[in-house]
Amino acid sequence: MLAIICVSYFMVILDNSIIFTGLPQIEATMNFTPSMLAWVTNAYVLVFGGFLLLGARAGDILGRRRVFIAGLLLFGISSVLVGVAPFSGWLIAARALQGLGAAILAPSSLALLTEHFKEGHDRSRAVAAYSAVAGIGASAGLVIGGLLADVISWRAGFFLNVPIAAVMIVAALKVIEVSPRRKGSFDVIGAVTATLGMSALVFGIINAAESSWMSAITIISIAIGIVLLFVFVLNEARTKQPIMPLRLFTSMERVGAYVTRFLYLGAMMGFFFFTTQYMQGILGFNPLMAGLGFLPMSVVNFGIALVVTKYVRQFGLAKVLIGGVGLTLLGMTWLSQVGLTSNYWIAVALPMIFIGIGQGLAFAPMTSAGLAGVRGSDAGAASGVINTFHQVGSAFGLSVLVAIGAATLQPGVSEKVALMGRINGALTGSSILLLVALVVVVIFIARTATVTQPSVAKAAHNEA
Repeated sequence: MLAIICVSYFMVILDNSIIFTGLPQIEATMNFTPSMLAWVTNAYVLVFGGFLLLGARAGDILGRRRVFIAGLLLFGISSVLVGVAPFSGWLIAARALQGLGAAILAPSSLALLTEHFKEGHDRSRAVAAYSAVAGIGASAGLVIGGLLADVISWRAGFFLNVPIAAVMIVAALKVIEVSPRRKGSFDVIGAVTATLGMSALVFGIINAAESSWMSAITIISIAIGIVLLFVFVLNEARTKQPIMPLRLFTSMERVGAYVTRFLYLGAMMGFFFFTTQYMQGILGFNPLMAGLGFLPMSVVNFGIALVVTKYVRQFGLAKVLIGGVGLTLLGMTWLSQVGLTSNYWIAVALPMIFIGIGQGLAFAPMTSAGLAGVRGSDAGAASGVINTFHQVGSAFGLSVLVAIGAATLQPGVSEKVALMGRINGALTGSSILLLVALVVVVIFIARTATVTQPSVAKAAHNEA
């Protein structure tokens, strides 16, 4: 059971990062503009985040084994569609479908773990294994994606999902028992309006990078996005079983945690998106070298996350979170100064160490603050809201950073100089997002922190 759950979740996490080292190849072979390239990532994370809560709900109502297998099947099919994509529109649509599969699969895998392993020693070991898979999968995605893109093609990484999904479906049918269905309803309107609203906003911002902020398409897209998100809030206030209960936003501490996560993940998505382009486009790394180039951050991040509970116990949640966001800001500001002739070890690897330490310190306290004061009946919804802000913040932040990078473009410069300008502008934008996140932590979380140590320990397991 644990092997099925962990391998399936590993596949989802792997695909969240495997794409990064292949971005330069995708841009070159599929005629993406630098700005529109962001949709290769955003199509996945927007749909993942928008339908995550609905996917969790589906498992409760339709039966967790049934939904888990459906998620595996959809993820496998969409992976094939990504791998064979003949043109950019196909690739973006297939990535969106893959995000829907992930939105079904990820919450189902965690729900099965919770259902199968009794609270106590068995569940703690299972959660530790599940958390380790998350950390390893994110780092492995960069290396595996780089290796396959270098030796075969960026497409090869997605074909890996097909045999994995097939084996897991067969294993699930044999091992996982059919769980009973429960009564309930689906908040489809909420999921659709949230996803389409954020997609319209992101499209408008990226289009502004392509044309201008005053173009008709930009203005109309942003206006549609705002209207749809307004409809989403009205729907959540009126529906009996909302995917995002508005009562979760009555705590300043939780709101601060959601906003911090939104900003932090936006900055980090920009970090991955533009740093891999720097290593390949400026430093001349091949995709495998670029994947390995992220190891200074990944190794430190994983190590710190395993002991962050001790620091929270010693210094308190707010101080550790401030330290984590602050160190990430320090590393990102340093990294934003890279140039055409910079040395990898000094200009990239060293700031990555600060970013890795910051991530390791920040995520568990950030998650705990998002769960602060939540009653038991809302625990699942609160976790879903955290994950939604995680995914949607990634997409929104990346679109803003792409627009910032595009604004630095100067006419008449070489392609390499133009790329360098976009990278510097975007990483500076990431630093600004982190600075705002730090202010939010100080104002909204440090003054009101009420989180208990057990919840921090649980969050540390989930974020390791």
